[in-house]
Amino acid sequence: MGENHRVFIDNPSLNDSQCFDDDGRLKRTGTFWTASAHIITAVIGSGVLSLAWAIAQLGWIAGPAVMLLFSIITFYTSCLLTDCYRTGDPVSGKRNYTYTQAVGSLLGGYKVKVCGFIQYVNLFGVSIGYTIAASISM
Repeated sequence: MGENHRVFIDNPSLNDSQCFDDDGRLKRTGTFWTASAHIITAVIGSGVLSLAWAIAQLGWIAGPAVMLLFSIITFYTSCLLTDCYRTGDPVSGKRNYTYTQAVGSLLGGYKVKVCGFIQYVNLFGVSIGYTIAASISM
């Protein structure tokens, strides 16, 4: 949701209600189970469907080792992203709702554009990789 979708109430007593967060937006209602469902639906696709083929190409030693290595990298980068959710204080700091907001508040300047460019190049490469992996798996 962009900046135009914020809900601000002029009455401070209503901002303390159970419907709004400390920054004036509607409270999020996600749980562990809804987050897990979103992660599963995002991950399952041609990448997971081609996982058996990729492991078969690497063998029984290198395949699981590479899978373990990439799971550690994914966990580490996920922890870095969660640390960037709030700028300043981890409890009451300003929320960063997008990756670009986090980069802008932590790095600032032209680095936002550089990170955005790298992010789009990565997205382009992943799209090509998924297309090739899906076609090979078929």
